[in-house]
Amino acid sequence: MARPHTIFHTLTALVLLGALAFVFASLGNWQLGRAAQRDAIRLAIDAGRASAPLAIAAGTPATEMLPWRPATAHGRWRHDLTVLLENRNYRGRPGYWVATPLVIDEASGTAMLVLRGWLPRPSTFPQGLPQVPAAAGEQTVSGELLERVPRLFELWSWAGGRATQLPERLPDPNQATPRVQNLDLAAYAAATGLKFKPAVLAQTVAATPAGEAADGAQLMHEWPEPSLDSDKNRGYALQWFGFSAIAAIAWLVLAWRALRRRKSPPIL
Repeated sequence: MARPHTIFHTLTALVLLGALAFVFASLGNWQLGRAAQRDAIRLAIDAGRASAPLAIAAGTPATEMLPWRPATAHGRWRHDLTVLLENRNYRGRPGYWVATPLVIDEASGTAMLVLRGWLPRPSTFPQGLPQVPAAAGEQTVSGELLERVPRLFELWSWAGGRATQLPERLPDPNQATPRVQNLDLAAYAAATGLKFKPAVLAQTVAATPAGEAADGAQLMHEWPEPSLDSDKNRGYALQWFGFSAIAAIAWLVLAWRALRRRKSPPIL
């Protein structure tokens, strides 16, 4: 004998199907939002790279420093303030990004934070550190502007860990070259006492001091591009909307059957 349907079971199934339809539709809309974000990033990259190259000076306004715009800066390295960014792989090899301030105006302490390139992690890790090129004299650095230093996810930061925070003051006598997971420009300015321009310069070619060999010949200047495959997000959105439609159809079928049972005369 078939198990009799009850109002409680029907209502429970209707609530669950309705909730699933709503959740699946929300996930589809979220994927469409991600696609729109990636499209906006692509447009920003195209607009920035199509802009005329910018020569950065102490008085350059922030409105001119568009992300992805080609730019040059002239000044002196502060190698004593260099920071290594950990866990930055290059073609599957572990290594570091080298971040060094380029002081563009000595009088005011105005500087540009430069991502100088990638260095491989030494085989003696964790005892050893890579040898960072340290050219002296005035340098001209060319690259692309970034809004900030690209971040990596820090699991231990949720627990209030300080494993990747900068020292309170730089240079730090306890470690010649600090290693951090991420680098915040405001925190770096507070530690160094420099006035940083509100952007980061990702160096794309070796710095060129007049009449000398190019600086940073050992550094790799290939930077990762943001993921811009918005079509994949739209494909995921279509799948979620399909699941939502299936749940909605199941809800309608169940509701229709329940209504028919209520209208059917009882069997004597």
